[in-house]
Amino acid sequence: MTIIRTIATVTLALLVSASAFAASPNIEEFRYSWRLRGGVRLIAGLMFPTSGVGNLKTTFGETIHSELLITAPTGKQGGFYAYESDMNGGGAKTLMTYHGYAWGKKSRNERTIFDHVKGLARIRKQTPDEVENRVKKLPATNDEVRDILTAIVYLRQNATTLAGPLQTTIYSDGKEYPVVFKPGLSKPFTVEGKLVTARAFHIVDAPGGKKWPGGVTVWLTNDDRRVPVRIEIQQSMASLQLDLQKIESGVLLARM
Repeated sequence: MTIIRTIATVTLALLVSASAFAASPNIEEFRYSWRLRGGVRLIAGLMFPTSGVGNLKTTFGETIHSELLITAPTGKQGGFYAYESDMNGGGAKTLMTYHGYAWGKKSRNERTIFDHVKGLARIRKQTPDEVENRVKKLPATNDEVRDILTAIVYLRQNATTLAGPLQTTIYSDGKEYPVVFKPGLSKPFTVEGKLVTARAFHIVDAPGGKKWPGGVTVWLTNDDRRVPVRIEIQQSMASLQLDLQKIESGVLLARM
């Protein structure tokens, strides 16, 4: 009887452990190098770094949480940009977006919580001198509001079915902008000594709408992993280019 009880106890423990392991979130972590491009690069280099390290970490579960940390070569203490986003597991709704930076004596961060039931965005913006809290009404198409990180997750999930332009909305600095997701051409990249092909997906202004002072292009590998091997974040006078150097955890690259 004691042996039977022991076997039952061990079996139950193994089942609980297996269940917990299966329920644990799937985590991907990618390491990038980054550099600043464009005419402002030389001027910016007098005050801020123009290259460094980027880290993109995404946790998949009931909620998808994504973080992009861009730092100086010396690490976060030398200055950083940080982005964070939450979206539901199906990738349909953005739940939270955050961005912040600190370079020298300048710093700023802003977090927005999306209340889709009430159709509201709750915004908290903070600088060294003040904290501002406000609430704004979301547009009628609030389910389609995405920031940079949730847009990348959406493109990874839908890359195989996105055959042509798709109009949607990008949320940036507390404002919504009509944009278009457009698939582009494929080209080869070398990552961790492996040659892979990746297709470009562009996020650009929608014609006739409020102009978004930015743009994003992400190259996703042409396999079922859809790894972002290059990310370009464009601003009015410069662009930030991130190139994948190493996969810290999660999916593996396949050779071309």
